[in-house]
Amino acid sequence: QVQLVESGGGLVQAGGSLTLSCVASGRTFSSYAMGWFRQAPGLEREFVAAISWNGRSTYYSNSVKGRFTISRDNAKNTVYLQMNSLKVEDTANYYCATTRTAWIVTRKDDYDYWGQGTQVTVSS
Repeated sequence: QVQLVESGGGLVQAGGSLTLSCVASGRTFSSYAMGWFRQAPGLEREFVAAISWNGRSTYYSNSVKGRFTISRDNAKNTVYLQMNSLKVEDTANYYCATTRTAWIVTRKDDYDYWGQGTQVTVSS
C-alpha cells in the first residue's frame, strides 16, 4: 500500500516562505519521479512542480518558476517544496503525488498515488 503524507502547510503573509514535505512509503521511492500539485476552491487541480527519480531534473509551472524549488532526499523517502515570495494567488491545498515513471511528467493522469493534501493560505 503506497502512502504519501504531506506536512508543512499553514498561514503566511504575502512575501513569506513555507517548506512543504511529503514522506512516501510502500514503494521504492528512489525509482520514481514525484510531483506537487495544488487546488484552490472551485478550480481544477493544477501542476506545480516535478522532480525526476534522481533529483537531477526538475520542472515548474510558469506561475511558480523562480519562486518555488522542488527537491528530494531518497534516503529519507521525502520530497520537498520550498516556496518563497508567496502570493495571495498561491493559496490552495497542495498535494504530492508519485508517478509510474522515473522521469518528469506533468499531467494528473500520469500520477497514480496522491497524498491527502496540506493547506497553504497566503494573506495580503
